Amino acid sequence: MSTRSLFSPRRTARAPLLCLAALAMAGCAGNNSASKVDAPGAPTTAMTKTLDAGANALQSRPPINELNAYLDGFHFYNGHPGAQMEAHHYCAILNEEVIQCVIYDGNVKDAKLMGVEYIISARLFAQLPKAEKALWHSHVHEVKSGQLIAPGIPAPAEHALMDKLVNTYGKTWHTWHTDLDKQLPLGVPQLMMGFTGDGQVDPALVSERDKRFGIDSAEKKQQRADIPTPQIDPGADAWSKGQIIQIQDPTGSRHAH
Repeated sequence: MSTRSLFSPRRTARAPLLCLAALAMAGCAGNNSASKVDAPGAPTTAMTKTLDAGANALQSRPPINELNAYLDGFHFYNGHPGAQMEAHHYCAILNEEVIQCVIYDGNVKDAKLMGVEYIISARLFAQLPKAEKALWHSHVHEVKSGQLIAPGIPAPAEHALMDKLVNTYGKTWHTWHTDLDKQLPLGVPQLMMGFTGDGQVDPALVSERDKRFGIDSAEKKQQRADIPTPQIDPGADAWSKGQIIQIQDPTGSRHAH
């Protein structure tokens, strides 16, 4: 397994390009994926709108302002690979080895916050205890298959970003299960996973996403053939080895797909 940082010496020269990619993603390729949920509640009043506008003008939001990178991919419930959904990631690059993302069910103004994902380098992942590794998934197939995309940035910049992400691992928790809960977030957080092989993701899900963004995942797969395929740490993707981890839901088994 590679224990290099996110940028190997070969990749270091690409760092400026990736910085530009992150900046470009801040304002590109949005507003084409509607939320799947209609939350209940009274319409926003004029007073609330005024307060919101005032807060927007006067308050600073340093953590939110750092959410520069936009990634789109697919998740499934750990232990239930047939229960799949698209996930829109808005990410902050903390340093060369740690990225943190908030995940929504769309990329429109009223998109619902589904959860979070933490992304770390192979070097940091290698240092985790065995039990902790079981909570994380690899990104090799997501990158190499073309499933994971960075909408709105030039192809060379996206390719360089994927060259970075292929050597990472993610830990993802969804707190609003928008495939089931169409009004409010119910139950407990669920551990999510990423796909590890061909034939796992619902092709209709990918096709619909590709059409919406005007891309071809199969074409991206071919374009990424030159990205080296790293060895995956055997501690990751524990679901594929029969180890299923989820928090017991005291509200019942409604999220056991």
